[in-house]
Amino acid sequence: MIVSAFNLETFLPYQLAVLSQRVSQGFSRHYRDEYGISVAEWRVVAHLSQESAVSVREICRRVDMDKPKVSRAASRLEDAGYVIKKTNPQDRRLVELSLTSKGRQMVSDLTPRAKAYEDEILSVLGAQGDEFRALVKALVAAKY
Repeated sequence: MIVSAFNLETFLPYQLAVLSQRVSQGFSRHYRDEYGISVAEWRVVAHLSQESAVSVREICRRVDMDKPKVSRAASRLEDAGYVIKKTNPQDRRLVELSLTSKGRQMVSDLTPRAKAYEDEILSVLGAQGDEFRALVKALVAAKY
């Protein structure tokens, strides 16, 4: 039996999930094809580009991924030479990640493309781009 009162196409969580997937996959072609990294790995690298060294635990919080996924991404990035993993000297339970020079170069190469991709997305919204950013920020801050 089909329940007619529910319309998946207009259900906001569904729409946001579809949008997120499309936007992530759209940009992923830039780093996947050239650098061989996944969406999860890109998120780790992008976060590391903002800090000198970050624990896996902190990355989990910031990029909203579970620890096993971040740990696997970190291991693949380390194997590829993009990050270094070190044990935190103050708390040996924590593993800290930092970008290598190869990782920093990758981020440097991808940053203009990321900005251009963002501008392309926002151009669809025209003058409403700033309002859209504010609304997205409010939804992210609400932590559903």
